[in-house]
Amino acid sequence: MGKPLVIQTEELDSAPAAWLAERCELVRCGAADKGYDLLLAGAEALVIRTYTRVDQAMLAGAPKLRVVGRAGVGLDNVDLEACGARGVQVVYTPDANSEAVVEYVWTMLTDALRPHRYLTNAPDARGWGETRKALRAARELNQMTLGILGLGRIGKRMARVGTALGMRVLYHDLLSIASELRAGAEPVGFEELLRSADILTVHVDGRPANRHLLNERAFALLKPDAVFVNAARGFLVDNSACAAFFASHPAARALLDVHDPEPFGPSYPLLGLPNIRLSPHLAAATTRAQENMSWVVRDVWRVLQGEAPHFSATTP
Repeated sequence: MGKPLVIQTEELDSAPAAWLAERCELVRCGAADKGYDLLLAGAEALVIRTYTRVDQAMLAGAPKLRVVGRAGVGLDNVDLEACGARGVQVVYTPDANSEAVVEYVWTMLTDALRPHRYLTNAPDARGWGETRKALRAARELNQMTLGILGLGRIGKRMARVGTALGMRVLYHDLLSIASELRAGAEPVGFEELLRSADILTVHVDGRPANRHLLNERAFALLKPDAVFVNAARGFLVDNSACAAFFASHPAARALLDVHDPEPFGPSYPLLGLPNIRLSPHLAAATTRAQENMSWVVRDVWRVLQGEAPHFSATTP
């Protein structure tokens, strides 16, 4: 028998891709590329990232498909119910980028809260003093309350860092979490979290019920000088409500790394507001995290070999 056909629709690191290519017939072809539908009809596996949609319509054109490998954490672009009904396993890398995301969130926060300027020439005494005065930070992190919405893998790491910095750390989660697993964070209700947080960072999953979780009512509960961070999923935020809140609260700040849609166009409501900083989905953009996510190919191969994967999101 020949090697199983595997379609790679988005970027993978070279070493994991080469590893899989030694074992399978690996073809790089985007979902919008010419010939994709023909390849899909014979494919036994699909390796995707963020922007390939796996739904019932796609599965209808993939009668031989046995496994979908999501090189990443979120499964918002994969219809798990449809895959399970078809007997298609979905494997992913749930903890591949957690450290990178936490690092990036704290990078955004410290950059926003500690104004800085690098000197390119030697200032005179007056310029030196004026610069130091102008760049004085209003507060230290240990004077602030960190609110974490979702105390999962990333949320717990955020709590650990916040606690280490001397912050008061609050969280809200749908699950009951044992005190020894909270990294010093205190559980509170959703509305109390929004009212109390000086910094609100969002780390919830992609279930449909979380769409526009941060809506007009939620933003209205925030402090007028709150810092809001989203490095989880763009669709958690109602863009119009977000824009309205930050337009009317100039002392508040938003640091947004994920967006709905991605990439966004010139009509994106959050463009042009001076207290909203937008970055192009960079939280997991480290060499190590990208490689970790790309090694989803190992579980893809396990399924093709009839073995149990290490990280499955479905039970066919």
